[in-house]
Amino acid sequence: MNEAITLDAVSKVYGKGRGAVAALREVSVGLPRGGFTAVMGPSGSGKSTFLHCAAGLDRPTAGTVKLGGTDLSGLSETKLTELRRERAGFVFQAFNLVSSLTVTQNITLPLRLAGKRADGARLAEVIKRVGLTERTSHRPGQLSGGQQQRVAIARALIADPEVIFADEPTGALDTMTAREVLVLLRETVDALGQTIVMVTHDPVAAAYADTVLFLADGRIADSMSAPTAAGVAERMIRLGAWA
Repeated sequence: MNEAITLDAVSKVYGKGRGAVAALREVSVGLPRGGFTAVMGPSGSGKSTFLHCAAGLDRPTAGTVKLGGTDLSGLSETKLTELRRERAGFVFQAFNLVSSLTVTQNITLPLRLAGKRADGARLAEVIKRVGLTERTSHRPGQLSGGQQQRVAIARALIADPEVIFADEPTGALDTMTAREVLVLLRETVDALGQTIVMVTHDPVAAAYADTVLFLADGRIADSMSAPTAAGVAERMIRLGAWA
């Protein structure tokens, strides 16, 4: 199976009756294993809902989502929680680190919650890859924003997930630091074969991906392979995202 995630006719409606809002409308797409997919669109296009449904954080109103060969629609909340913990990694705009824990403790927290011990060699490899070898005993308050996001990426990588879901991972970072984080995400795909799905509003960030999906009004309106920042920006203008 070459697809890490498959959405088949996925719709998501919030509310009922006249107040109902369709965030996704019969979206069907397969996201390749070992690929880096960026998701873009105007505000309200459904891109965050797309990520939440793909990651099992939200249940679609209709349609099916599969992670690997597992149909998420048939899973209980407990099984969904286990699946997210063991087979998915998450990186958000807010770093979501525990302030009282060290870098190492924050990275290994998902394993501890799952009742597992971190493999020492794996932990050292991940820490080295994100460039935090000299910061393992520091707490989040002693780190820069970029370093905190690197901790979040390491935390997402530690369990060797099938997919990492990133929601605006550079949104709170300055331009230079954002570039460093994007290079790191790109390297995890190229060097480790990691699958990444990233929601972003930034054409420069999207240009690090293999493919960009453009959402509009809850549907996939377009896609772009081998994207460039200029090409993505032009496509967003055509979608009416910017003046």
